[in-house]
Amino acid sequence: MTATLLIEQLLNGLQFGTMLFLMAAGLTLVFGVMGLINLAHGSLYMVGAFAAATAAAATGNFLFALVAALAAAALAGALMEMLVLRRLYRRDHLDQVLATFALILIFSEGTRWVFGSFPLYLDVPKALAGTVRIGSLSYPAYRLAIIVIGVTTAIGLWALINRTRLGVQIRAGEADREMIAALGIDIARLYTIVFALGAALAGLAGALIGPIQSVQVGMGEPVLIMAFVVVVIGGIGSIKGALAGAILVGVTDTLGRFLLPVLLGTVMEPSAATAVGSALASMSIYILMALILVWRPTGLMGS
Repeated sequence: MTATLLIEQLLNGLQFGTMLFLMAAGLTLVFGVMGLINLAHGSLYMVGAFAAATAAAATGNFLFALVAALAAAALAGALMEMLVLRRLYRRDHLDQVLATFALILIFSEGTRWVFGSFPLYLDVPKALAGTVRIGSLSYPAYRLAIIVIGVTTAIGLWALINRTRLGVQIRAGEADREMIAALGIDIARLYTIVFALGAALAGLAGALIGPIQSVQVGMGEPVLIMAFVVVVIGGIGSIKGALAGAILVGVTDTLGRFLLPVLLGTVMEPSAATAVGSALASMSIYILMALILVWRPTGLMGS
């Protein structure tokens, strides 16, 4: 195992982490401000991916595909909030879980009806199709672009939450929604904006991952589970916590899948080492979550 290979896996983990952050940021915003458990967040990720694939196929322009993904996911999220979820804010979390699980089935079957069961494919944009030289390492330019987009989005979200009037309203809504409603803030409008923002972030994540993975029905559910782990690790309602948790989870998962089979291969047969290492790597992020919750029950930056 060389240092170059280890650096490559670290960058892969960082890229995976930034993608998870885009998912987790929307989840933590929605739960922190609105107190809503949204299992259908992964469906918005899928909507963004399908919108991007369709727009790219029609125009050949990847930038337009990203804009289409943002718009489609935000619109789907806003409609979901206004038509269904608005009735669930004061209901028990079990009602929210059941309703959003039903939305997963509706989105999945609706997407299958429109696009069919076969996966779609997104091409890496030509400008990012090559590699970037980092010392002795050649790393895909597109994966580096995902890292840059994720970090830029994190900075933008921090500025939005801490430096704008809308951000003040969001933070106030998280602290005391009844008070800001009494002060004349349109709480229903604020909730729709927050939900559409979270949905747009999920759609962006789906569009960015499209050229790396196939775009298919049900692609959002596995990522949603990991995004919930990120939210728990980072602390509910914390954007900074979501970023820290996402990078921790991304690097832990990637390095675990890379290092554990190698380490176990020194004491086991290669085939057994690969099987056991893969199984342990799948467990690693949940072990990490358990250890962090023992140390800080509210998560890294939760309150």
